[in-house]
Amino acid sequence: MRTRRETLAVLGMGALLGLPLPARAAPTRLLGVLVPGPRAGYESRLAALRTGLRELGYVEGESVAYEYRASEGRYERLDALAAELVGLKVDVIVTSGTPAALAVKRATTTIPIVIGAISDPVATGVVPSLARPAGNVTGLMFFVAELCAKRLELLKQTLPRLRRAAVLMNPDNASMEPVQREMAVAGKTLGVEVTRFDVRTEAEFEDTFQAMAARRMDAVMVVEDAFLNVYARRLGALATAKRLPSIGFDAVAQGGGLLAYGVDQVEMFRRAATYVDKIFRGARPADLPIERSSTFDLILNVRTARQLGIPVTPELRLRANQVIE
Repeated sequence: MRTRRETLAVLGMGALLGLPLPARAAPTRLLGVLVPGPRAGYESRLAALRTGLRELGYVEGESVAYEYRASEGRYERLDALAAELVGLKVDVIVTSGTPAALAVKRATTTIPIVIGAISDPVATGVVPSLARPAGNVTGLMFFVAELCAKRLELLKQTLPRLRRAAVLMNPDNASMEPVQREMAVAGKTLGVEVTRFDVRTEAEFEDTFQAMAARRMDAVMVVEDAFLNVYARRLGALATAKRLPSIGFDAVAQGGGLLAYGVDQVEMFRRAATYVDKIFRGARPADLPIERSSTFDLILNVRTARQLGIPVTPELRLRANQVIE
């Protein structure tokens, strides 16, 4: 696969030699992609982005080329990786999550930025408005704080005796502060004491869950974060191994947790391709309102419920979009 620079070099040499130029449907666009976790953990989302562009007529290696950077969950590397993409003079940068979006925004005020999925970008200063994002940033978002409040409500309905809930967060993610405030309000309304537990590295998982058990937590919620998303299946399995009912996004329940309630980030990345296409065609990010995801799926892992001795009501089964037996 040729890079854009190689393609331009070939075209330039052909012009110098008076050779006929190859027919091209469109100029090659260079798309930079920055993910804040291991690339392997984002592959399904990146594949959806590529699929979305392919459905819009882009051919990889001909009309679009990709430059990938991944921070492997080390947020302190994001600024340098964003600067690398800017230095390559990519046409658009696609990224995900608050830490990476802020890093790219610091790196450039001119290259368009499309966010595949992010929590409240207004609250964290990524954009001033959803309807008028201004500047060079646009994309797709969902309100994680409201989502987590709904998850706590679902936990309470499933576990009527719920009194103490642990919330697993990455403190290096600025979007966690609005989530914590919303959770405190929801906990007070539901009569549930909410306790925050922070993790920054995979090595901290085991000790953190041990601490939850020692403090007699009744359940645990895993909050969306670019780093935690990658390990969601492991976190769901670990919670169940510690006899802790859990709730989070889809992979938490798919990995062995009890419940999941959230948005489909893979689909959000496929939708992000439409933003990239519009920008390639001349649209300005400032004129593209940020799209808010409004579809939420509930996943119930009945096998885990049996393992933990939790009765599953017919109402919960009926509400679930997916039931794991």
